[in-house]
Formats: sequence, structure tokens, C-alpha cells
Amino acid sequence: MDQKRILLIVGGGIAAYKALELTRLLRKAGVAVRPILTQAGAEFVTPLSLSALAEDKVYCELFSLTDEAEMGHIELSRSADLVVVAPATADLMAKAAHGLAGDLASTTLLATDKPVLMAPAMNVRMWEHSATRRNLATLRADGVMFVGPDEGAMACGEYGPGRMAEPAAIVEAVMAALGGGARPLSGRRALVTAGPTVEAIDPVRMLTNRSSGKQGYAIAGALAALGCEVTLVSGPTALPTPAGVVRVDVESAREMLAASEAALPADIAVCVAAVADWRPAETGETKIKKDGKAAAPIALVENPDILANLSKGRRRPRLVIGFAAETHDLEANAQAKLAKKGCDWIVANDVSVAGTMGGDDNAVALVTKGGIERWERMAKGEVARKLAGRIAQEFR
Repeated sequence: MDQKRILLIVGGGIAAYKALELTRLLRKAGVAVRPILTQAGAEFVTPLSLSALAEDKVYCELFSLTDEAEMGHIELSRSADLVVVAPATADLMAKAAHGLAGDLASTTLLATDKPVLMAPAMNVRMWEHSATRRNLATLRADGVMFVGPDEGAMACGEYGPGRMAEPAAIVEAVMAALGGGARPLSGRRALVTAGPTVEAIDPVRMLTNRSSGKQGYAIAGALAALGCEVTLVSGPTALPTPAGVVRVDVESAREMLAASEAALPADIAVCVAAVADWRPAETGETKIKKDGKAAAPIALVENPDILANLSKGRRRPRLVIGFAAETHDLEANAQAKLAKKGCDWIVANDVSVAGTMGGDDNAVALVTKGGIERWERMAKGEVARKLAGRIAQEFR
């Protein structure tokens, strides 16, 4: 990644401290970093610490006589290969979406002709506010790329989406955007399924499960960061699409199978989605009303087996990986599933452990015909990167 340069805009917010680790990791990867620190960002990190890690000058003022004698904001906006905003606050996103230019950061964003990658960070209510959603849609339509935000506990005490992505995940997105670095899966195509499926009982009720989609989305992003062309077939989630990934939204298991088959041919299939095993035999056209009598039984029929269909189909990907969400006899059940489905690997996890389903961490066992690898509990993003690395080894 030598000779590549990014312009790093550090916005205000508690997440600004992550910009220091992000800078360190980028420099370690051989990427030159030139920082712009906003006035609000300087309340959380110092220019001295940022400059020391970046090994470059930190720019703060739009009306700096020294810098602007050479039209500094124009030079800054054109000198980098990529502009990264981390943290991208609600304020910075709003300014960029509406073309405002009242300080060095916003003026540089307006003047740049280079690609822009934003890592949002804000309170969950701010992230979910209709104004922020409009700004997000505008920026995406303008070609701005996004990484995160993650879901979790916040400094304000609330919980939900709005946490800035971890520095390692941002580095992966940077590498993907720059089109360089270690990209051993370049030229490969992958299908990833993620999230729950939804089976309608009537227009307002459904059968579903507790899957958040976090692990599948992380795997899609990790494969894309290694150069893979990824199609993510997703059940209903509230997660943002990972950088460099094409997302197809579905609801039912039958829709997911159809979308997965449409994404073929592919070299890799990773079936992470928690697919409903059964669906109602009949779906009510109107809402089923209570009438004071015992509820009528709901007859169920079996859904198609997506993993088995992909494993045994005519256009079988070279490497097919399934997931096994178990509550007991984890490894024995995973080995049985490996043999029954006809796939190559099974990633098994114990969903009876608190915080696994819907949480941010996971402990898995990678089951193959050659044996079992047991991975200690780690962030789902780390699980994804480790699995993507193992997949890359198979295609060397």
C-alpha cells in the first residue's frame, strides 16, 4: 500500500479517540495519513498526539494565513487518494449532504474530487432521526461510502446502532476503497446469506427468530475487503450494507433460496442466515381475529433447505460453508450436519450462551472433514476476518 495517501478528517465526539488507533494501523500498513482535526474533535484528542502517530502536520483552521496562502483547503482536498471521515458526526454528515462549507473539514469535503469514506458515530436517536436518514441517503446517492456504525452500548448510557466501527474494520474498508493491499480473493465471487427469515401467518403476524444478521454482515464485509465480489442475501435487519457489498433483501426462506440461486455462479457460498425450518401451510389473507374460542392450530410445512440445495446443486460453488446454531452437543450436531448437507465446512456456535444471538461476540468451532478448530470467544468482526482468511487459504 506504499504511495497511497488518505486525508483523515476527525470529527467531534467520544469516538474520536479511535482515530488515533486508526491512524496507527494505517501507518503500519504503509498508508500515508494527513489529518484534519475539527474544533470539536480537538476537545477529545490533541493535535500533538494525532500528528505524532500520523507523522505529518495536523490541519485545523480554515483561515490559517500560512496554509491558505497556498489555498490549503483545495490542496488538501486533492492531495489524497481517499478522504476518510472518522468519526463522521451527524453535523459533518449534514454539512456534506447539503454542501455547507463553514470550516476546514466541510470546505475540504465540498472541494474534493476524490472518493469519500465515512465512519458514522453518534447517539442512537440521532442516527435513527429522519434528518440523518435523509442525509445518509443523499450521501450514498452522491457516491459516499460508509463503514458502520456498529450496534452496542454507548458512552451516553443508551444502546443501539451508532457506535463508530472499530479501527480494524475501517482499515479493511480503506484498503477495499484504495483497491490495494493484501487482496487474495480478487477475481472471486461469493454469496453470503445473513439475518433471519420471516414466514407470514397473516398480514400482521409471522414466524421468525432472534438472528440479528451481525455475523453474516461481518463475513460479507471481510470477504469484500479481501477483494471478493460479494452478494449478500439478507433477511430483515437494521444493519447497514458493508462497504463494497451488493445486498439483496428478502423475507421468506423461499425468497432467500431464489435470490441465492440467482447469485450463482459463485466460487464461495457462506450460509450464515438463520432460515426458518417451517412455514405455515396457509397464510391468512386478512388478520386472524380472536373470537373467544381456542385458537385454531397452525399447520406447518417444511421450508426448502438452502444449504443442501447449494451443496448438491448443478452450479455448486467450489467452497460451501454452513452455520450451525446449536444449544447442546455442539460439535456432534455440527459433524452430523456437515455429512447430511453435503457442504465443505460448518461453523458451529452455541446460541444458548448469553449475548451470542444478537450480541457482538461469538465463540465458534470450525468443523471440516479434516477435524475441528476451536476458536476462542472474540468480536464477530474478528470471527469474520479469521474465517475470510481461512477461505483465502483455500484459493491460493
